[in-house]
Amino acid sequence: MNEIEFWHWWVLAATFGALDMLAQSGFFLWLGVAALIVGLVVFVFSDMSWQGQMLVFASLAIAALVLARPLLRRLPGLSDRSTLNRRGDQYIGRLVVLESPIINGRGRAFVGDTLWSVEGGDQPAGATVRVTGANGATLLVEKS
Repeated sequence: MNEIEFWHWWVLAATFGALDMLAQSGFFLWLGVAALIVGLVVFVFSDMSWQGQMLVFASLAIAALVLARPLLRRLPGLSDRSTLNRRGDQYIGRLVVLESPIINGRGRAFVGDTLWSVEGGDQPAGATVRVTGANGATLLVEKS
């Protein structure tokens, strides 16, 4: 059997989709879309030669990659300033009320429903302080 059938293209599209999930690059996604479209074209026009199929695939793949590039540039990417997995950094700039006084540089404050250890200048319980940074699970604060 020397001809390429529509389902071959769909298997190739699924393979590109799986590769894109592993690589997380977006590159294989567009190749998979091109293969899926070629599979649909071959499904409708079943007498298309394999050379014609390859030409359509190459054209669609190049067009998809060229058109996708500007789209991907406009999407917000991950920043090196991301607070993912650094929960304390999410609270920088936030005002919090001290649950217990800061004595000798250490105290505690509720942020939302979580009690955090805080470090900063001595303050009485109930004082409002601003979070200026985080050191692991300890928030760094200063008088607001």
